[in-house]
Amino acid sequence: MDIMRFLPTLLDGAWITVQITVLAILLALFMGFVSGLMRLSGVWAVRAVASVYIEIFRGTSALVQLFWMFFVLPFFGISLDPFTVGWIALGLNVGAYGGEVVRGAIQAVPRGQYEASIALNMSKWLAMRRIIVPQALPAMVPPWGNLFIELLKATALVSLITISDLTFRAKQLNDQTFQTVEIFTLVLFLYLAIALVITGVMRIVERWTGRGLARGGIK
Repeated sequence: MDIMRFLPTLLDGAWITVQITVLAILLALFMGFVSGLMRLSGVWAVRAVASVYIEIFRGTSALVQLFWMFFVLPFFGISLDPFTVGWIALGLNVGAYGGEVVRGAIQAVPRGQYEASIALNMSKWLAMRRIIVPQALPAMVPPWGNLFIELLKATALVSLITISDLTFRAKQLNDQTFQTVEIFTLVLFLYLAIALVITGVMRIVERWTGRGLARGGIK
């Protein structure tokens, strides 16, 4: 097919999109778990730091955050390349939402489980690692899956800071050939293919965490 001549260029852009997505997911998971656990801390200052992070990144636009890191940070002596800005900004943004997912799932674990860990003379963090978090994981997985899909879609924003991702390559091709229907139809299916991979992986993780809970915990 004639439109297949666009595919190599779009696949190059898709590879950049995949890299940004994976790095941002890893950062989002880290920030989500850290901020979620901090929100449950008994120390007011720790809770406050997590709350400030979550409210800032949930309450402002991902695009503005991206532009702020790319255009404003250099005024403070911090200059990052566009690729780094892209995955860090998206990871921090989604991590803020993930923090609330983690907090809510942990708080949904029955109170009796906490009491059982105290009866076993476990420290708070040992109980969290061995009893509470494993039971909360199955409830976290579906919301995290949704957040990862949203993150993938948000990667299109990085084209605005000159990153040659899938959207950027599509715009370039469209400007050169004016084959709008063909190009953006291919782009649509490429984004869908990546999203389906994420969905498939999260379903595997969901089944794994469910089996672990049925066995009485995840080691």
